[in-house]
Amino acid sequence: MLSQRHTQSRSATTMSPETAPPLIAAQLNYLLSHFPLVVKIENKWSGSKYYPGILDRFTLVISYCLDVIKWDIIFDAESPMAAPDVIFGPDDENFQQFLVLRGEEEGDTKSPKKFLNDWNSRDPTQLMLLIQELRDQYMSFQKKRVAEVDDDRLKFEISTIVAREGIEMHMSSGVDKPEEVKFSVPLLDMNINKMVPGCPWKHKQKIYLQVIYPVEKKYVSTPSAPRLKLVSTTELKSIFSIDDVKLPTWLNGMCMAEYLPHLEESLENQVLEAVSLIDVRRRFIEALALQFGRPLEADPVFCRKATFLAASGVFTFLVHVLISTQFPKQQPELMLQSSQHFNSQGAPIKSLFLTEYPWSPRWEIPLMAERICDYLTDEALNFKRYCNEPQLQH
Repeated sequence: MLSQRHTQSRSATTMSPETAPPLIAAQLNYLLSHFPLVVKIENKWSGSKYYPGILDRFTLVISYCLDVIKWDIIFDAESPMAAPDVIFGPDDENFQQFLVLRGEEEGDTKSPKKFLNDWNSRDPTQLMLLIQELRDQYMSFQKKRVAEVDDDRLKFEISTIVAREGIEMHMSSGVDKPEEVKFSVPLLDMNINKMVPGCPWKHKQKIYLQVIYPVEKKYVSTPSAPRLKLVSTTELKSIFSIDDVKLPTWLNGMCMAEYLPHLEESLENQVLEAVSLIDVRRRFIEALALQFGRPLEADPVFCRKATFLAASGVFTFLVHVLISTQFPKQQPELMLQSSQHFNSQGAPIKSLFLTEYPWSPRWEIPLMAERICDYLTDEALNFKRYCNEPQLQH
């Protein structure tokens, strides 16, 4: 059953221990492992009168248009082979009606209701396929809502970008907030994952432009620029931070179709540079190894950190090197950790992050490593004195 969630509609409480019937658990595990987009379980609770410790109800948090939608998935612990009910959020009151009409128009061939009617509880892919189809239908629902907005500027914007793949849109409105249309525009037709050998990323790394237009129901001679924001998948920050990107200026009278090519050209150059800097960081770690010896630990994929064992006389310590994506423009942070001194909690004594040492991004990489080694020769004596201070031992 597909239905509408009303605020505070739950009567059951979250239960512990957190267990679910095997058939239900298999559906959830497959969904979380194989869904092509980010999906999480926010809440788990029991709706069973006879088995109150068995979890059979879940709130799914599903990524959509650079935000999330939340749907409750209601199984029945007493009938685990039965199809679940899906309860939509209170902000999507017309979505259920849209699904009914869409199913009638398409002869019920792609209706989510068909998934539920043909439910096979022993097939662990069923829930994932259902959620994927519902999300696709939700995307169509939002496109329909946006297309019905009485705003000439928005209609023109949509007409200029309709051919781009992957665009999502969302219409937001309410009593206490103005009407707005939000676009999620995927940028760069390039597979960043394949550009980074050995990367552990599960999902394809993407950069999006979020564009938010206020709905203007009256004619405006010079429309204001939309609100713009770059958003990326979280793992991408390992090599490239969108916070370092300055967006081009949106000129008067400009539309998205004009704005996007300039932005994508600039972004592509910056991403290519970010990927090339991985090898620069790798050569820097190799240069440090010539000074300190083979690292005890090192990040082999992104080359963002390394740890070396060093000594000053009989005093031995670790040197942690943290390298930013802006290297060599931004110098690495160093932190020293004694292997012989511990505080009152039994934890090794560490220094603060060290950045006040000689550095120039124009130096050759071997010179950078050499100057760090020279700096630590003196700094090791200061750190040893710091470790021997009585207040650190108690």
